[in-house]
Amino acid sequence: MSEKTFVAVAKLDEVPPGAKKLVTVGKVEIVLCNTLDRIFAVRNLCSHAYEKIDCGRMKNGWISCPVHGARFDLETGQPINPPAVMPIETFEVRVEGDEIAVAV
Repeated sequence: MSEKTFVAVAKLDEVPPGAKKLVTVGKVEIVLCNTLDRIFAVRNLCSHAYEKIDCGRMKNGWISCPVHGARFDLETGQPINPPAVMPIETFEVRVEGDEIAVAV
């Protein structure tokens, strides 16, 4: 198994509690979410209709798709409610000092 590569994508103060930030690593759009005293990172793509989710509501460890309302667990990517049945992609996050890094 290859070692994961962590890429610095943002400063901690750019994603205050309750906020989201859209970043791009290579050609992948990733939404950083600060909820439940943690930073989560998920691909900016709903598994249901392949819509962008960065404009969706986020709270209590979930994010919703703004188009059809499917909610996803930010830690596991698993869908919480229909119409989504497939998980969204999640990324491992490291916070070192004031830097947020994502495994790609």
